[in-house]
Amino acid sequence: MARMRARAYWTVAPGHGEIRGEDLRAPVPGEALVRATASGVSRGSELLVHRGGVPSSVAGRMRAPFQVGDLTGPGPVKYGYLSVGVVEDGDAEWVGRRVFCLHPHQDRYVVPVEALTALPDAVPDRRAVLLGTLETAVNALWDGRPLYGDRVAVVGGGMVGASVTALLAQLPLERLELVDPDPDRVALAPHLGARGVSPDDATGGCDLVFHCSATAAGLGRALSLLGDEGEVVELSWYGDRPVSVDLGSDFHARRLRVRASQVSRVSPHRAARRDHAGRMGVALRAAQDPRLDHLLAGPTPFEQLPALMGRLAAGEPGLCHVVGYDT
Repeated sequence: MARMRARAYWTVAPGHGEIRGEDLRAPVPGEALVRATASGVSRGSELLVHRGGVPSSVAGRMRAPFQVGDLTGPGPVKYGYLSVGVVEDGDAEWVGRRVFCLHPHQDRYVVPVEALTALPDAVPDRRAVLLGTLETAVNALWDGRPLYGDRVAVVGGGMVGASVTALLAQLPLERLELVDPDPDRVALAPHLGARGVSPDDATGGCDLVFHCSATAAGLGRALSLLGDEGEVVELSWYGDRPVSVDLGSDFHARRLRVRASQVSRVSPHRAARRDHAGRMGVALRAAQDPRLDHLLAGPTPFEQLPALMGRLAAGEPGLCHVVGYDT
């Protein structure tokens, strides 16, 4: 195949992105040429990149698999990791297959076949962009280890919190609440199998709370909802923002705990028996749940992605905005 052109979204300065063209080579053995059909905007990390808020101390850990450029600037960076497409060329066994890949927003790209996850017919392209977030949610549940009959809350109904809630709703819990000050997110909860409540109306005495709001107030409320010896699983990514939380009062007397959860490593509670591929297999099964479609907004045409990022940074609602490709 002759060398062709591709188009990709780049963050070129804090608060500013653009679509740029680039040369694309033909795949060699062991690689695949993917034509994108959809991608998803992960609001948390991508908006941090958009506003230039990634601390240099964690830029390496936050690096996406096919990122180009440095997250700490000042040069442009190509960042993203929720891409769905069809293999157009490469290894014969992959050609024609629908796939998910941790690739930035780009209409065509060449990657090793090991980077691809084949999609079952039961997972449509739009919903498949959630797979990266569902992997985060699976890891969080493995970290938190909810038990039969537990009383659980999820504080923060964004993309990650809603995904965690959808997975928790499949378990035999005594109580599951999605806690958020946004009435639209409260209204989303019943569609995911949970009770939606404002922070003031949330029920205390929880065995386990998953915190996903990325705010100090949310973390404080998550701790306050725990029963004695309960645990908060912290999924929020704060970037360069310092976070203060009250660990005085009865934090020690009640023996409360805060556990970090992060997707780059398989939870230590499963790492001896599951690898990244095994975890993705669990996420693929979770993605067959049509209730997850309630998390999706759009699609927005790829050409409009720079403007969309600006609107999202300004607070446009929606959990996961789907980017559509007409290529």
